[in-house]
Amino acid sequence: MYFDELALSDEVLDALWDMHFDECTPVQEKAIPVILEGRDVIACAQTGTGKTAAYILPLLTNLAYDNHDPDKLNAIIMAPTRELAQQIDQQMEGFGFYVPFSSVAIYGGKDNGAWGTQVTGLQRGADIVIATPGRLLSQMNIYDIDFSGIKYFILDEADRMLDMGFYDDIMTIVRKLPKDRQTIMFSATMPENIRRMAKAIMNNPAEVQIAVSRPPETIKQMHEFVDETKKVEFLLSTFNVQLSTSKKIILFAGKKQRVKDLARTLRSLHIDARAMHSDLEQSERDQVMLDFRNGKIGVLVATDVVARGIDVTDVPLVINYDVPHDPEDYVHRIGRTARAENSGEAMTLVSPDDIRYWKRIEKFLKGDESSTRSGKGCSSDSRHSSRNRGGHPHRSKGQGRGAHHSKPKPRS
Repeated sequence: MYFDELALSDEVLDALWDMHFDECTPVQEKAIPVILEGRDVIACAQTGTGKTAAYILPLLTNLAYDNHDPDKLNAIIMAPTRELAQQIDQQMEGFGFYVPFSSVAIYGGKDNGAWGTQVTGLQRGADIVIATPGRLLSQMNIYDIDFSGIKYFILDEADRMLDMGFYDDIMTIVRKLPKDRQTIMFSATMPENIRRMAKAIMNNPAEVQIAVSRPPETIKQMHEFVDETKKVEFLLSTFNVQLSTSKKIILFAGKKQRVKDLARTLRSLHIDARAMHSDLEQSERDQVMLDFRNGKIGVLVATDVVARGIDVTDVPLVINYDVPHDPEDYVHRIGRTARAENSGEAMTLVSPDDIRYWKRIEKFLKGDESSTRSGKGCSSDSRHSSRNRGGHPHRSKGQGRGAHHSKPKPRS
């Protein structure tokens, strides 16, 4: 399906045309029409499926057509991390190029000037707020913020927010919002705690589900049967080869205590390793990721909680120290390599206790399962077609961005 077959506003279609976005991904094709209808939606979509556009495009269109107060906050988009909030903010700027709506991004960091910009945006009534739960709650605790105009509440990577311990923060924010609103939730997985939260904050939501995709062929997948007591020894032999050529490695473990222990053990063996898990403060996670991107850290040891937030293009090797229990987690993990059209390798260490989980992954990779164990994971190709379908049928009447914007757009 093409975007111009959907009931999107002309201004949104203009921006898509300029960005050479023509053809919908599966999650966009299924989610956008339902969101445009005003229904609550719970959608299962992995990173890289075009999910951000799946809610931004109908949000901008609904704002264009609904009866909202232009002097109040109208929409909140929640994201688990600063990095994702920044990505959403950047996409909002592109997709919203021709619309008259302002936005502000609310997240933590070391930029002292950002706090003032965020406060200004909240108090002046930016149309769209893009925020991490903790930072928005901090602003709410200090300032009197008017949420009475909120008509749209969107949670991106909801499962990850709950894994990071944001449930109470989210529910505190929800209690400040009008009950008459549209709530949209995107999650890569659909565990029971997500369904409980959906039941608590949503009204008869429509469900959008896309089957989990197989890993790309550019990833060379390998596995090794290794006794649990021999895994560190195996890692050392691998690291000696890989790190000698200054290559980055991501090592995934199942639990954060295991991640902490592994990082500590590797450093004691003179391997430059750092841990990445949900107990770290945002500033600490930022510094670890910056050092890893810059090559100051050779091995990043991480949990599944942060798997979808690691976006480094030049990681040639991912190692699963523990076998993930679900195929969708396996896809997330090894998807950290072979990014930006690069190739990569993924090695999984399989102990006797992990064999049953590995067999489940093998069955999925062979195509014997149409979905994960829960049947609720989802993914698709994220590329947009730039096929030229002829002249632009939606070009706005000679109006550029300056003609559309009616109030300043605070940015952080």
